[in-house]
Amino acid sequence: MNNVAGIDVSKGKSMVSVLRPFGEVVAKPFSIGHTGSELKELADYLKSLDGETRVVMEHTGRYYEPVARFLHDEGVFVSAVNPKLIKDYGNNTLRKVKTDKADSRKIARYGIDNWAELRQHTPMDTIRMQLKTLNRQQSLYTKTKTMMKNNLIALLDQTYPGVNALFDSPVREDGSQKWVDFATAFWHVDCVRKQSYNAFSERYQKWCKRHGYFFKQSNAEKVYALAKNAVVLVPKSGVTKVLVQEAANQLSSTSRSVETYRAEMECLASMLPEYPVVMEMYGVGKSFGPQLMAEIGDVRRFERKQSLVALAGIDPMPNQSGDKNVRSNKSSKRGSPYLRKTLFNVMGIYLKCAPQNEPVFQFLDRKRSDYFDLGFGHNNLGVETLGMFYQHRADPNTPIEVVAETVNELIREGKVLHFGLCEVNADTIRRAHRICPVTAIQSEYHLMHRAVEDARGEVDLLREHGELLDEL
Repeated sequence: MNNVAGIDVSKGKSMVSVLRPFGEVVAKPFSIGHTGSELKELADYLKSLDGETRVVMEHTGRYYEPVARFLHDEGVFVSAVNPKLIKDYGNNTLRKVKTDKADSRKIARYGIDNWAELRQHTPMDTIRMQLKTLNRQQSLYTKTKTMMKNNLIALLDQTYPGVNALFDSPVREDGSQKWVDFATAFWHVDCVRKQSYNAFSERYQKWCKRHGYFFKQSNAEKVYALAKNAVVLVPKSGVTKVLVQEAANQLSSTSRSVETYRAEMECLASMLPEYPVVMEMYGVGKSFGPQLMAEIGDVRRFERKQSLVALAGIDPMPNQSGDKNVRSNKSSKRGSPYLRKTLFNVMGIYLKCAPQNEPVFQFLDRKRSDYFDLGFGHNNLGVETLGMFYQHRADPNTPIEVVAETVNELIREGKVLHFGLCEVNADTIRRAHRICPVTAIQSEYHLMHRAVEDARGEVDLLREHGELLDEL
């Protein structure tokens, strides 16, 4: 006799329903708190039932984890199910009911109908749990750091425009950056140009020595020249100083937290048995390696490689009906977005570095060629070579260097003659042109829309290089 306890977990409490096959009710929905005593009572009750008893709950958020761990440690069979499977199950009624009691009964019914496929939940060990939590915190603080960086640059555009672009020093282990520290000390152009160049150079050299940065005379000249020619929106005042310095301090604090999380993740990841194997993978370093290990968890829990692919949400969704059979299918994107982002970054390194002897790159390169042959080749367009390959809209998630390298490869193979871009700024054109010659630029340009002349700087760039304004 099979018993299924469906548990709808929420913060601090859960709703429990116990059912048997054919809709037999063992226990009507009842609430329990997430305390040791109440969970102990639940475990004892479930183990006292006649027959085999299994607990089913949704694998969502973090609320289910302590309940699942406690019941597992008490010897109860626990299965944590993807919430989408529960959502899509049993939708055979026009009346939509959304209550904790109804959800617990639905989860129990799902367990009964899928009894044979229920997989036992294995709690994550302490190191992997801490590693995953650190990765999620690092991801959060990295987004915050990007936001604060953009905020500081926006403020500097009003007090010292373009100064951040003059520094390319990497982030230190303590999270400090040269351009941020510089902006804290020289927060307005008048902090520089109100003194002679020699006085500023001497002061700047002492500042570099005090903060442990390398001093270059040429860099001092660039910083001073920028200050002398800058046109600023706000005057040098106490309010301006507070705005810039507080924004810089917040960015430095967040950056320090990101680096602290990264170092702690590296330390924890090095304790896991798969660490040497992961770190030997091409494109995986001290940042991406721990991130992969954090999101994948114990790889031994996957019975098939397809299960790991599905976890990342990069499994293609088949699309076939009758004579229709789509060969290029989109990814499901139903897995972990954190894992998917890390994999995307690793693949970006493959495409940028193009290691010809790496099997993964060879696979990617072959797929790109297949995609071109299937989507753009003579089979569909009736031509052997495309005269112009345009990127009509830039993908914000794909660096322009990756696009340019892909098109450049197609040009070398004779499948494309020329490369064109659409609706891009001057910086994007420069970055693409370094890798693959850009022949044509297509942008909106008329009396009511002249951004290409000033804000985006496309016209000046093309005139500078003596290029034709094709389709501009």
